[in-house]
Amino acid sequence: MSRPLAIDGGSATVNASAHVRWPVIGAEARQAVLGVLDRGVLSGQFAPEVRGLEHEFAAFLGSKHCVATNSGTAALHVALAAAGVGPGDEVIVPAFTFVATALAVLHAGAVPVFIDVEPRTLGMDPALLEAAITPHTRAVVPVHLHGVPCELQPLADITARHGLVLVEDAAQAHGARYRGRPVGTVGAAGVFSLQSSKSLPCGEGGLLVTDDEALFRRALQLRMFGEDSRPEDEASYDVAHALDGDRTYDSASIGWNYRTTEMSAALARAQLQRLPHWNENALANAELLNQRLRELPGVTPPEVPRDCVPAFHKYRVQLDASKLGIQAPPLQVRDTVLRALRAEGCEVVLWQTRAVPGQTLFQAVGAEAAGRASHARAVSYALSQYPETTRILDCSLCLFSQTYPIAPQPRSLVEAYAEAFGRVWRRLPELLRPKKAAAGS
Repeated sequence: MSRPLAIDGGSATVNASAHVRWPVIGAEARQAVLGVLDRGVLSGQFAPEVRGLEHEFAAFLGSKHCVATNSGTAALHVALAAAGVGPGDEVIVPAFTFVATALAVLHAGAVPVFIDVEPRTLGMDPALLEAAITPHTRAVVPVHLHGVPCELQPLADITARHGLVLVEDAAQAHGARYRGRPVGTVGAAGVFSLQSSKSLPCGEGGLLVTDDEALFRRALQLRMFGEDSRPEDEASYDVAHALDGDRTYDSASIGWNYRTTEMSAALARAQLQRLPHWNENALANAELLNQRLRELPGVTPPEVPRDCVPAFHKYRVQLDASKLGIQAPPLQVRDTVLRALRAEGCEVVLWQTRAVPGQTLFQAVGAEAAGRASHARAVSYALSQYPETTRILDCSLCLFSQTYPIAPQPRSLVEAYAEAFGRVWRRLPELLRPKKAAAGS
């Protein structure tokens, strides 16, 4: 007889203490931050660590320009505003993403229009894009969710045909490649997050990349209070007078203080050197899990198109208990598996439980505001429009967590995860069976 699951009193399959905590801060990263303190320059758009990060990340992706900001949300807002998105415009975004994708649209004064995702890459469904375009549509923001490149070329073809701006939200996809090109370099601009849970973590921060000279210059202005901030001004920067310079203090337009700090930039530069290593380890771990989990009926691990290279930030598994002959609500199956895996010592999270248009902001306020701003039509955020997003969220979970993501984990731990998952899934019928009440209760 097989030993009982941990949730039923057995011993855990996974040694929880074997997890590697994220972010991993090595000696080089610590020294980089201390170097900032020793130099005494803590901020500035032309400060050495900020400019070093911008140059190095642009080179990493093969982009002409990079603008560092204080968050990925700020980078996306700047990208949209620099591309000309403003009040009354509509911007198409996927229903399955982090809320910042849509919030950046609202920050620009525009209206988010959500469309559903497709089940393979969990990205915006190209088949639904054309029908969502109206005379008010100005931009499209696809998301490379969990580090898996979305179906980008069909989206790019449609946006080009309609004269729309394509801005890639690559917040979770540093180093991923789509048909040989780094994600974030296909559209007019690409944005990345440097928040602590990301594959390139520095605490908080963001990066905007572009090959468009005009968009780059406009982004610099918007990041710096709307001042006429030009790249040529760097020539007069003097680190010995880091808080001075030839700044005119003349804001020519609306702008924001979206600059990042020297310590954040220094930490990000050090982490960038390790990014390829973590991406390779995440991919190897994901491939191990894919091979093992595909053997389980009703379990669908992440699928990556053959012409893409992912940078796994999260590892989402979809569950279909009907393949085991079990008829049970997807939410019950998902939550039962989640509890059992946690008992086995696994780090397991849901990461989102509803489509973004179903969040309170959009249900209570967003649709009404969007209808006023569009000047043409009321935008509906009814969840019935996003059946695929809803299905995926109801029937899936993410192995590993933000604190203990897939990238730094040792192979032996990942093998234990595969064993734990198999044990739980094979015992699913008994886990779903109602427990008998204890005698005398």
